[in-house]
Amino acid sequence: MSTPETVDRVLLTAAVVMIVVAGLLLLIRIRRGPSMLDRAIALDVSAALIIAGLGAKSAFSRDPYYFPIMMVLAFLGFTGSVGIARFIAVRDRPTPQETKEGTE
Repeated sequence: MSTPETVDRVLLTAAVVMIVVAGLLLLIRIRRGPSMLDRAIALDVSAALIIAGLGAKSAFSRDPYYFPIMMVLAFLGFTGSVGIARFIAVRDRPTPQETKEGTE
């Protein structure tokens, strides 16, 4: 194995270790919360970590097979984030009665 290949493997291994550590910290954030928005953001980041893991696997095996899967997961993660944000925005919107009370 040549020096560039060794450096490549070491960097990919370090990237996978960092992804695993980030996943463990993400599980802690999902469990602790404290709000629903924190958990929603953590789930969105989990989609990004899955994509990063697939990218590392693809680079490790030098196989471009996972790129379309990564694109689909990125699209699903984006639409899920937008849906959650819209749900939280509607849920947290003040009612007309609350708005009236705040102006008096």
